[in-house]
Amino acid sequence: MDFDSLVLAAATADLADEPAARDHADAVEFRMDLASDPLAALDDYDGDLPLIATNRDPAEGGEADAPERERLAVLEEASAHDAVGAVDIELASLRDDPGTAAAATARDNGARVIASVHDFEATPAAARLAALLTEAADHGDVGKAAVTATDRDDALRVLSATHAATERGDRVATMAMGEAGRHTRAVAPLYGSKIGYAPVDPAEATAPGQYDLATLADLIDRLGGR
Repeated sequence: MDFDSLVLAAATADLADEPAARDHADAVEFRMDLASDPLAALDDYDGDLPLIATNRDPAEGGEADAPERERLAVLEEASAHDAVGAVDIELASLRDDPGTAAAATARDNGARVIASVHDFEATPAAARLAALLTEAADHGDVGKAAVTATDRDDALRVLSATHAATERGDRVATMAMGEAGRHTRAVAPLYGSKIGYAPVDPAEATAPGQYDLATLADLIDRLGGR
């Protein structure tokens, strides 16, 4: 999984959804924090699509109920599976030794690292958003920022930051959560965003404002985003 072009990921906590994602997705984001026995599910996985393993910190919208080292250790173990092409590690974790070690292990296992930051309250000011994307791209193979838009100015700020990051040579993935930013999920790839996320079933959305997978794939294709 090189992220040189857009990767459209079907987000799910159930790897049994993978066959239904094949027509539209390039990968599956496996939300391990939402699965009952995620490592066993990885052991049993025999799907066609590569996986992005995510074990989201509750501080950033997840449900991984474990101390930090244990939460990251699950990602390290996941990265040893051949099907796992990338792991998502929060930028806040990558600033400290446990996160750095987890990223190193993942890379040793052949997986890419997505360094992610989430803001469920607002969209940071332009300078702050640019700094977060730069730091995330420095720590990861892809720097991801998912923020919350309350108006069009917020959405425009996300798209502008995406374009600027891409122009300076950083590989980033961006989206504005919420209704005001929903369109950015389809439009951001035109400005350089390298990952899109959508649930196979809209009833199983993992973030506010997500399109279902088929709809997002169609919108991106119509706009020429991949």
